Amino acid sequence: MVRLRFAPSPTGYLHVGGLRTALFSWLYAKQKNGKFILRLEDTDQNRLVKGSENALIRMLKWSGISIDEGPLDGGEFGPYRQSERLHIYNHYVQELINKNLAYRCFCSLERLDSLRNEQRLKGETPRYDKFCRKLSNEQSKKKVESGEMYVIRMKIPEKSEVLILDDIIRGRISIDTSNTEDQVILKSDGFPTYHLAVVVDDYLMKITHVVRGEEWLPSFPKHLLLYRYFGWDSPKFAHLPLILNPDRSKLSKRQMDVAVEDFRDQGYIPEALINFITLLGWSPIEKREIYSLKELVKEFSFKKINKSGAIFDREKLNWMNHKYIQNLDQKDLIKRLSSFSKSKSFKKLNPDFLKKVVQIQQSRLITLNNFFERLPYFVDDNPKTTNSKVLCLLKQKSSKIVLDEFYKQVLSLENLNKENLGIVVKNVQNKTSLNGTDLWLPLRYAITLEVKGPDLNLIVDLFGKEKCLRLVKRAIEI
Repeated sequence: MVRLRFAPSPTGYLHVGGLRTALFSWLYAKQKNGKFILRLEDTDQNRLVKGSENALIRMLKWSGISIDEGPLDGGEFGPYRQSERLHIYNHYVQELINKNLAYRCFCSLERLDSLRNEQRLKGETPRYDKFCRKLSNEQSKKKVESGEMYVIRMKIPEKSEVLILDDIIRGRISIDTSNTEDQVILKSDGFPTYHLAVVVDDYLMKITHVVRGEEWLPSFPKHLLLYRYFGWDSPKFAHLPLILNPDRSKLSKRQMDVAVEDFRDQGYIPEALINFITLLGWSPIEKREIYSLKELVKEFSFKKINKSGAIFDREKLNWMNHKYIQNLDQKDLIKRLSSFSKSKSFKKLNPDFLKKVVQIQQSRLITLNNFFERLPYFVDDNPKTTNSKVLCLLKQKSSKIVLDEFYKQVLSLENLNKENLGIVVKNVQNKTSLNGTDLWLPLRYAITLEVKGPDLNLIVDLFGKEKCLRLVKRAIEI
């Protein structure tokens, strides 16, 4: 059975790059009727963030990614938190020591820092000099018995060799082990490093495919050597290209939002974000942009993933989110707005009034948050604008003439709605001899308070006579 995992560290938010890794793994697992496993790599206890584990799981599920096995879902290959698997790692570390493929290193942090500084001064790449590798078993045992602190390092073969990785995305990759140092695999606190834990866990959890970022490529010799040392077959690897800022630098929080929570909180809907993220580096056969999750499962292929970095285009995400919101059923949109809103006043809105506001706004929304940014205009009796273009036009003499006459015409009516608005405007045209933009723009600007406002007929129908008169009167007084 195909089994893929997503193994984040609970040290903060879910990065959009992490979401893409999880998504590609999930899509392939679902396509092959396999399993998607969540494993938490929490061995770096100093970096753990309280609540991060639940936040990661919550964001995956918000995105539509279901978990088959994991810390909260169980499974026959648990535990799924690495901090609960220390006895397993210790067993395999001891196996490596017994095979003379690993050794205890007693070097102090001071010695290691001094060594690195010396190497940098000589123009060399900082790396461990294998000092403790020369210790005999007796010497090592005496140091342990005397209470000296130590770590466990794996042995890189003395004679360098070229290791080959047949990557699903990048094809054949060769890396010389001469550039690889004797890596720490077990820290002095008894916790494993990533390099040991990931190999042991992937093997024991029967992971068939590993999807991860290309930044892990330099580490693959250590991992392949560990598979060899244990006599295990390695899974297939797919190293994804980086996600980049528009200036082609690595995507970072300095330039834009990178946390999935940020996009959720700004009102992006999960279907749109997932659709957008999938297309970062993956090129479907059909030249279209909008795909449902079901379609993505059917169409996904590692062979169509590009090797070069993918640009995170915020404008394209906005366009896609806008399209998705436009196509939502009105009841669905209202339900999402209700879940998104933290405002108690929103919950108290009259259902019929809310439906009309949604009808007016839906075609213009880029995010759910846009709805609430504009909501005061609909619910306040005297909404105001600071739009300089609107204010400038309303101050013009011709605008005052149109608005004065419109006010007189509406004042004599029993009510103002979309049915009689056209008649009123025609009467204003006849009285003022103004037409076209000279006629309609002052009315639109005065009532909608926007340069490119929503349908004026719908706005007038919602506001009625009294509110339209208040808005027009205030525009006249500007």
